[in-house]
Amino acid sequence: MGDEHWLSERFEEHRPRLRAVAYRVLGSLSEADDAVQEAWLRSIRADTSQVENLGAWLATIVGWVSLNMLRARRARPEEPIGFHLPDLVMDSAEGVSPEHETLLADAVGVALMIVLETLSPPERLAYVLHDMFGIPFTEIAPVVQRSSESTRQLASRARRRIRRLAPLDDGDLAGQRVAVAAFLAASRDGDFDALIAVLDPEVVLRAELGADRADAAIEVRGARTVAGSAQAYLRLGLLGIPVLVNGTPGVFYRQAGQPFSVLSFTVSNGLITSIDILADQDRLGQLVSRVGNSPTKSGDPDVVWQGAGGSSYRGTRNDGNAARRHLGAGISRRIFGAGH
Repeated sequence: MGDEHWLSERFEEHRPRLRAVAYRVLGSLSEADDAVQEAWLRSIRADTSQVENLGAWLATIVGWVSLNMLRARRARPEEPIGFHLPDLVMDSAEGVSPEHETLLADAVGVALMIVLETLSPPERLAYVLHDMFGIPFTEIAPVVQRSSESTRQLASRARRRIRRLAPLDDGDLAGQRVAVAAFLAASRDGDFDALIAVLDPEVVLRAELGADRADAAIEVRGARTVAGSAQAYLRLGLLGIPVLVNGTPGVFYRQAGQPFSVLSFTVSNGLITSIDILADQDRLGQLVSRVGNSPTKSGDPDVVWQGAGGSSYRGTRNDGNAARRHLGAGISRRIFGAGH
């Protein structure tokens, strides 16, 4: 009983990190929680007397459980939709909440999670455990049932694919916000040239609309195509609330007072390299349910900042500096209640 109590306390200390491992392998928050719980049940039945690094040992157990869950998921006879957005982690624009800090450590953005989804299950696990959590290949090898050298090659293949398909974001939240705000302002104002200027030439826009639709997943590439799509999208009468999505700037949109979509942006070298849109109403409802009253139901009134030239910037009372960067010094504001 004493050993189990000791292990229970240590497990709870490691739980946020273990959940982060499972989320990166599975891309699903609910499945990550299931994997962590299964890992706990397995750990209390195991002999820990020879375990030297408890954190690494627990991570490999969670990794093993997650690997089996991932393999089982891929074996289901479900119609693929081309790509799959991970479960998003949304916070207020002010910053990542303490409960999400470990989950989102190491810049686990949406674009990276999408590329992780394209890896084979062993490649994904080897990359996550080694490159993201520093677990030695000798400890990962038994989990993926390979030699240490073969496990090293799994991670190497994953690393090359990620470098090719998921450009690293700037890591500069203020700079990312500038690029995203410029994109949104140009879209609202119909300034096509300004839109092109903030988009990487090879930018990709991905939208997940719902499994019940014929066009369940849409992917378009190239600055001009994405700019045209963005202009059309923001003419739908949407009310945007600035948020953080997986730690990077995003927008939560409502239409007629109801949740409509979430946009996530990846910014590299000052240019937007990817825009990911979740508009699947079932998954959007789950996301809103997870975040509760903040940030999607914030009581902070929506503010439209207006520039002298007729252009505008929508945000909250706290976005005056961002508005001035894009509209100039001579700005005014109109304040609306939530939902207007």
